[in-house]
Amino acid sequence: MTTFFYDRPSVICMGLLEQADWGVFKQKATWQAFAVAVVMFTTISFAALSMFDSMDELFQSDAEPAPIPNLVFESLNRTDVEGGLVNETGWFNLNEHRGSVIVLDLMARDCSNCHAVQAHLEENMDAWLATANASNKSLKLFAYGAWYGESVEYMNESGGPYTVPLYPTGFGSVNAAVLEDGSTTDPVRLFTTGGTGQIPVVLIIDEEGYIIAQQATGSPADGWKKFDGVLEDALKEDVSETFGYRIGWEEPETSFTAVFVLGLILSILVYFSPCAFPVLPGFISYYLSLGAREDELIEQGKLKTRMPSSFNIGVLSGLGMWTFFGLIGIVALLMGEAFAKSGIIHYIAIFIAILLVVLGSLMLLGITSHLMGFVQNLVDKYSTTEADDTFTPRRNMYLYGIGYAAASIDCTAAAVLPFVVFLSTLGTSAIGFGIAGLMVGLLILMIAVTMLVGMGRQVMINFLRRATGHIKMVGSWMMIMAGVGLTIYLTSPDTVNALFG
Repeated sequence: MTTFFYDRPSVICMGLLEQADWGVFKQKATWQAFAVAVVMFTTISFAALSMFDSMDELFQSDAEPAPIPNLVFESLNRTDVEGGLVNETGWFNLNEHRGSVIVLDLMARDCSNCHAVQAHLEENMDAWLATANASNKSLKLFAYGAWYGESVEYMNESGGPYTVPLYPTGFGSVNAAVLEDGSTTDPVRLFTTGGTGQIPVVLIIDEEGYIIAQQATGSPADGWKKFDGVLEDALKEDVSETFGYRIGWEEPETSFTAVFVLGLILSILVYFSPCAFPVLPGFISYYLSLGAREDELIEQGKLKTRMPSSFNIGVLSGLGMWTFFGLIGIVALLMGEAFAKSGIIHYIAIFIAILLVVLGSLMLLGITSHLMGFVQNLVDKYSTTEADDTFTPRRNMYLYGIGYAAASIDCTAAAVLPFVVFLSTLGTSAIGFGIAGLMVGLLILMIAVTMLVGMGRQVMINFLRRATGHIKMVGSWMMIMAGVGLTIYLTSPDTVNALFG
């Protein structure tokens, strides 16, 4: 007898492909959806890149510009690089360099995007120094190690994609910034977007100590045009000519209202996920229709109380969704800041981008990927029907909410995962507010839709079913486009700059 051994991933892959509806590419509606997706994706991409590049302007302080505080931090103490710029113990004192134009690079060894900033600075620093000399000005570049879990020794060793910067580099601390009153604080809180601590951030500081430019990515959409232009002006012109560029700063408080609203916005995407939403109206309608049989079910002993109203169904399902995303919040809490600061974040982003392409393609071909299929199995195990000895509609609707949230992840993982990672960089309170916003939004939407279905019944159901079919196709194309675009952005930002710059 011959025994065959099958490679399980291959079997799963073949099983998914057997579900594929290749005829979808022959349908006129598919290409109409493609045209709509192209217009929407192009518009949204341009707006998103523009917003990303202007994020610092949106979140920067509205305080009056003032000279930055003194920064005191330990250097790598290389004789040929930091020598002459530090004191006898090898520490930088930024006030000692006031009078020079300073480029301050907030970076870390394991920050992948920081390497792109470093590459740009090293590529241009000789030309900038020559410009400064020609104008009888002084230019100094400093790198400030902003992830305090690293160390001077760690930063002083090249490895992997990291090389020790060619310009003077040091290792910071939470009290490296010395304010005018003598108190100390963390420079990362002063100079990163919204005080979140997300790097890279690179600053241009004029001769009088004012910030005149700030860039928070290693691949700006304008190809560094604005940043480099301000630096050229600072190196060629009198300091008075750059007064208009000055940027205010202050130690901010994280806007938990903004984080909560962001969660609310994400709840719309999750709730109307084309992976789960098309079956929702029919399922709710089925439960509402059982209300007409409640006397029969009670008489048979299968139902202990009256069937829940549409409002109660919405609340119970919403609480189920709360349970699922509450667990997601716990995961974010456990990941914490260390995960967001790990060197694998860049690769996680690439994985998410590829996941978008895969899930979008599966959706377009009519394949259900069932990433969270194990959750649905648990829901089915503990749910009951009117054919069982005891029918538990309230428990069923609560479990349905859990399953619905899990099913929506098939389509929205690429949005939910970055949101969770983002929250983990902001701390415990932000995780609570962000997940709370997501959960409140889901509860409101679930109650609203169930009540609308309850009032409008078949008219509402038919409308939702007609709309979700086309939305699913447009969403599929947009997921594919977003995945391809994000992959290109993460692996070849210059290409994106050329297209959208």
